[in-house]
Amino acid sequence: MFTEQDFILSNYSSIDKASFSWSAPSNIALVKYWGKKDNGEQIPANPSISFTLNNCKTITSVEIVKKENTSNFTFDLLFEGQPKEDFKPKIQKFLERIEKFCPYLKEYHFTIDTKNTFPHSSGIASSASGMAALAMNIMSLEKAINPAISDDYFYAKASFLARLGSGSACRSVKGEVVAWGENKTIEGSSDLFGVEFDLLHENFKHFQDTILLVDKGEKQVSSTVGHNLMHGHPYAEKRFEQAHENISLLVDILKIGNVAEFIKIVESEALTLHAMMMTSMPYFILMKPNTLEIINKIWKFRAETNIPVCFTLDAGANVHVLYPNNGKEQVLQFIQSELVGYCQNGQYICDEIGNGSQLIINN
Repeated sequence: MFTEQDFILSNYSSIDKASFSWSAPSNIALVKYWGKKDNGEQIPANPSISFTLNNCKTITSVEIVKKENTSNFTFDLLFEGQPKEDFKPKIQKFLERIEKFCPYLKEYHFTIDTKNTFPHSSGIASSASGMAALAMNIMSLEKAINPAISDDYFYAKASFLARLGSGSACRSVKGEVVAWGENKTIEGSSDLFGVEFDLLHENFKHFQDTILLVDKGEKQVSSTVGHNLMHGHPYAEKRFEQAHENISLLVDILKIGNVAEFIKIVESEALTLHAMMMTSMPYFILMKPNTLEIINKIWKFRAETNIPVCFTLDAGANVHVLYPNNGKEQVLQFIQSELVGYCQNGQYICDEIGNGSQLIINN
């Protein structure tokens, strides 16, 4: 088990220049993370577990060049090949957070070029995939200047670094199912990084996630503000207990392949997440009328067909429709005939369970 101290690099060599490129996927939590411990270190108040996605991902390329002046971080940031100044403060803050663990960062100038495979401002959170992809590139640099590090260390530290950029990003490094947050059910689980759950039953292999884009606008409440509203929330402690219980239940479900019980946990978790938002102070509602219409349509379709399709939600209005691969044709027909009308401009994205970050270039 790695500790925070293990991730502080002390001995390393130097290189003149290098280039790397990684893709990292988005993920969708099944048991939700909502609330942080009040220490500024991106530590979750409760454990979570997620499906890693396959198609919705960020692709980030980094070129690094050795420089003489090492007093500051220096980097250029491009989004889809064009300068993106409004992204830079978040990257600057990320580099400041991880400098203790990556003391070599000020020795290089970084040119970061990033793009998403899903539409920008689609309502799909890109911070998880974006920070995970950047962390993977930084770890490729660390591997170049310290070749002795193991693969286990490489991926654990990448997840650890990604977490310091965006909490849920630590679940986008590996796949197919990743848990984050210390809990008694998953051996090796940690608040510091995500760990892969590798006992997935065949029923959940190639599980589908069709994302219905109900509202592509900016969220009314940022995730950071939402997490902070769990401090002093009247139902917070009970919610954190519930998350631990649901992790235990879901781990057994994923092992034995019980899709019916999976549906109960996953839908309950989605509604609980939004219930916590609606009962915080100040309170807020991120679901839209069309979100509720879709949920009711899914329940009706499931009752009439016995096809095991369900929904989950993130902290927004979009609906993730989850279903086994063997029901794909019927569920897509249902989505196209009955649900597309509730999507903004009729837009939806077909995705499925994936395998985590992928190396594209290492020069």
